[in-house]
This record gives sequence, structure tokens and C-alpha cells, in this order.
Amino acid sequence: MKHYEVVAAIIEKDNKFFCCQRGPHGECGLKWEFPGGKIEEGETREEALVREIKEELKSKINVDSFVTTVDYTYNTFSITMHAYKCSLIEGKLELSEHVNSKWLKKEDIYTVDWAEADQRIIKKIVE
Repeated sequence: MKHYEVVAAIIEKDNKFFCCQRGPHGECGLKWEFPGGKIEEGETREEALVREIKEELKSKINVDSFVTTVDYTYNTFSITMHAYKCSLIEGKLELSEHVNSKWLKKEDIYTVDWAEADQRIIKKIVE
């Protein structure tokens, strides 16, 4: 089974969290997640997060603080996901890989169908 080490950006603004909906393919198709992606060889977690947000959302972020690490095994792969609180420095978070995005208040966070690993991050930030 493939294992991936990934990073996720928890971007908060005006008491709302930015989340993205994956495309229709794969085991997590159409699930919602915090944006981010795979860490490439030689990158720090923070460098990977800045690069992924620049690539996926055409925006520049600052990685502010570490929140949690989640290990999760899906049916066809497993991940170790490192989540960080981040702030938007530049850009409008334009989607290039995701099919939808929303800014959700804490009380509305469970109104979308989250990927299982991301649900564990939500527990850390809303409780």
C-alpha cells in the first residue's frame, strides 16, 4: 500500500476556515479538505505547504503555527498529514485543481462531506 507524507493549510480569516472540494476521481473524490499536498524530497513541511498553495491556489501564505499530525489509512493508501495554521499574504485563493471552495464558520464546518483524515484536524480546531 502506498504511503504519502502530506501537509495541509488551515487558512482562517474573519472567523472562517477555507476548505476545498476534491475532483470526482479517486477514493476521496468530491470530499472536502484543507488545501495542501505531498512533501517533495528535500523540502521541509513548511516549504512544501507554501509551494502547494502557490501551485494549487495561486496564492502566497505564511505558515504560522503547527496544529497536529494525523495518520490515516484509507482503503487504497495511507497518509501522514501535518496541519498548520496559515495566513494569506497575497492572492485570492483561485482554484486550479479543486472543483469548489468555501469559507466556513466553526458552526458550519460539518455542513460539507470532509475526507476522513481532515475530520481529525477539524476536531483539533473547533473543540
